[in-house]
Amino acid sequence: MTATSEPGAGRSSRGALDGGLLLFRVDGVPVLLAPSWWIGSLAIVVLYAPLVGRLLPGASALMSWTLAAAFAVLLGVSVLAHELGHCVVALRLGIPVRRLRLFLLGGLSEVARTPRRPGQEGMVAAAGPVVSLLLAGFCALLLLAVPSGGAAWLLVAECAVANLAVGLFNLLPGLPLDGGRLLRAGVWAATGARAKGTKAAVAGGGVVAFGLMVWALWGLADGSSDRWLRLGVCVVTAWFVVLGAGGELAAEGRRSWPAGLVLADLVRPVLQLPAESPVSDALAASAGRGVVLVRADGVAAGLLDEVAAERLAASSPLSPAELAAEPIRPETVLLASDPGEEIAERVQETAAWQFLVVDEEGRPAGVLRREDLRAAMIRPRGVR
Repeated sequence: MTATSEPGAGRSSRGALDGGLLLFRVDGVPVLLAPSWWIGSLAIVVLYAPLVGRLLPGASALMSWTLAAAFAVLLGVSVLAHELGHCVVALRLGIPVRRLRLFLLGGLSEVARTPRRPGQEGMVAAAGPVVSLLLAGFCALLLLAVPSGGAAWLLVAECAVANLAVGLFNLLPGLPLDGGRLLRAGVWAATGARAKGTKAAVAGGGVVAFGLMVWALWGLADGSSDRWLRLGVCVVTAWFVVLGAGGELAAEGRRSWPAGLVLADLVRPVLQLPAESPVSDALAASAGRGVVLVRADGVAAGLLDEVAAERLAASSPLSPAELAAEPIRPETVLLASDPGEEIAERVQETAAWQFLVVDEEGRPAGVLRREDLRAAMIRPRGVR
C-alpha cells in the first residue's frame, strides 16, 4: 500500500515482468499481480466471512463467503487505484516507473530513480492517499442512494471502508508508507538533507509497526469480534513496515555521498584508441586508465572491457579491440557536474561496471569504475 523507489533503470523489460501475472500496462508500465496476492486475499476471505453474518443478519453461508470474496477483490482494486495515483503522477513529473505490482496485502509502484527534489517526493507520495480518499468519499455518497440492509449496500460500504482504510493507513508518518515519504519530503525541504528525512521517517516506521502490534494485542485482550482478522492484518503489515523501513535506510546509505569525496579523485584518465587496434595493445594501454575505442568515422565503439579483452588476447591477440568493447549507453554516461548523490544512485541502479564521465561540452573527462566508487564510499574519511 505504498509507493517505493527501487533501483531498476538498468534492468531488462523481461525482469520487470518477473513479479507476477501481467494484468495490463499504463503508459508502458506493466501492472502485475504477484502470487502472494492470492494468499493475502484468501486470508481476508477466511477471516472476514464470519463477520458478514453479524453485518448482514440472515445471510446464508454462500452469501457470507461471496461477500467476503467481494471484499477481498474490492480491497485489491482499491490498492490498485491507489498505486495508479502514484504511477501517473510520477510519470507526469518525468520520473520513470519500472512496474506496478500488487502483492499480499498491498502494492508497490517501483520508480526507477529517486525524486530529485522534496516537492516531487511529496507530490508522488500524496497522490495515492488522495485517490483513495476521493474514492472513499464517492462510495460514501453512493450509500445514500442504495437501500440499506442489503447485499448491494454492504458491497458499497465495503468499498468505502477499503478505500478509507488504504488512504488513512498510508498517511501514517513512517516509511515505507506514503506518510513516511511525506515526512521525509518535509524534513528534506526544511534541512536540505534527504538523509535526515529518511532517518526521521524510518524512526516513524518503527513507531507505526509498534502501534499496529499494540492495537492487535488490545483487540485480543478486549475480546473484539474482529480480533483474529485484526491480528492477522497487523502482524503482516507490521512485518512489511519493518522490512520496508530497513530497506529504505539501506538504500539511503548506498546513495549518500560522503562529505569531502570528489568525483575527480575517483575517475581514471581516459585514453582514446582506434577501434581496430590490436586487442593486446589496447589491453596493455589500459593499465590504470579507461579506454574509449573510436571507429574511423569518429563514432565511439565503446569502452574496453578488460575481462573480455584478456580472454580475446589469450586466443587472438591481433583481433580488433572493438570485439572486446562494452557499448556506451545513455545510462552509463555521467556528467561530471552532477551532484554526488545522483551519480551514486545512477551507478547503483545501472547494470554496468564502468561509466564514461563527460564534461559540460560532452567531452570524455574520465572513466569511473563501480569498484572504485564502492571502495571510496565505504572508506573512512581521511583515508586515501
